[in-house]
Amino acid sequence: MLLAVLELIGIAAFAASGAVAAVRARLDVFGVIVLGLTTALGGGIVRDVLLDVHPPAALMSWPYLAVAGVTGLVVFWFHPTVAKLWRAVLLLDAIGLGLFVTAGTTTALKLGVPPYAACLIGMTTGIGGGALRDVLLREIPLVLRREIYAVAALCGAVVVVLGDHFRLPAVPVALLASALIVGLRLVAMWRRWNAPVARDVDGGKLDG
Repeated sequence: MLLAVLELIGIAAFAASGAVAAVRARLDVFGVIVLGLTTALGGGIVRDVLLDVHPPAALMSWPYLAVAGVTGLVVFWFHPTVAKLWRAVLLLDAIGLGLFVTAGTTTALKLGVPPYAACLIGMTTGIGGGALRDVLLREIPLVLRREIYAVAALCGAVVVVLGDHFRLPAVPVALLASALIVGLRLVAMWRRWNAPVARDVDGGKLDG
């Protein structure tokens, strides 16, 4: 029950981040809701497609759709207030990332996917929705440009795979992996860590 509630909180946080991006892009109410749904559920849908799970679980559970849709509407109508609470939304987003990555990795392992593929699928579960959001907004996905986001997700997925390999208790391993992801994400935001950017031969960044 607790994990289900936490998962819904993560969906709401992801939906809020997508809806805020839509509001900033000046989309209408339908666009805000669609982007919220895409951000919240896109990663899980991509995971299920990769694992040949049909129909995707996110489309078979009405609470997922309801929470994401209602969150999009709330952000549309009360976006100035949501903007003031953005740090809280980022915290919930980090929690959602941790839960989605561990759940996605565990699901992949249960379906017999090789460990390395399970890591990639788990990471995709966590970051896929945000990447789809950015593509719809005609932007390079944020996880490919800056911030320690995908790396944190991948680290958590590796912990889940190692726990499965050594036959450790699943729940404590999942909690540890989620805590690692949340911790890395929060520290990265606090310390303003970013992944390295390639530099040209003159020592400057390729973008000038």
